Amino acid sequence: MKKIVVLISGNGSNLQAIIDAVAAGKIQAEICGVMSNKADAYGLERAKNAGIPTFVFTRQTFESNIAMDNAIAEQIALLQADLIVLAGYMKILTAEFTQRFAGKILNIHPSLLPKYPGLNTYQRAIDAGDTEHGMSIHFVNEEVDGGAIVLQAKVPIYSDDEISDIEERVHEQEHRCYPLVVSWFCADRLILEDGNAYLDGKMLPSQGYALD
Repeated sequence: MKKIVVLISGNGSNLQAIIDAVAAGKIQAEICGVMSNKADAYGLERAKNAGIPTFVFTRQTFESNIAMDNAIAEQIALLQADLIVLAGYMKILTAEFTQRFAGKILNIHPSLLPKYPGLNTYQRAIDAGDTEHGMSIHFVNEEVDGGAIVLQAKVPIYSDDEISDIEERVHEQEHRCYPLVVSWFCADRLILEDGNAYLDGKMLPSQGYALD
């Protein structure tokens, strides 16, 4: 059975979706640790409530980003994790970290990549007059919100929407899709090879697997 480490910075709602999917037997894996760069992240409470070990690494206690990422990497190695799941982890990982764990890091991002990498994706979609938005799950490389896309799900944007309306629809898709993608990886159905994502031996298209 594979081991998963989840990295968070905040509320941890996607972490909770993965915890619930493991408990329900939908993901054949063990969450062996939850790590945060914020000591007050509510996701740490979610982990503790599920009996999962928690670890906090704050930037102030390290002399550099590389030193911090090295410490996180060493803890992940001690836990013998097979997969690193970024679930609202708001610190950019160093190239040294992403290269060390190439093909073993997944991230979720609230836009239909390559549109709107980075922050404030909902406001940017509204400002552009977009009629749809969504979320992307991708393998992580050195490029921010880069890496091969595994899956995307779209949601509509209506003319009278507030950001919170779109956010709620996107979160619903995130909580449905992230456990699914993690389950694929843990069942050896999903791999990264030569920078491309493969599901069941077939290379996924550039926009990833499209959910209905």
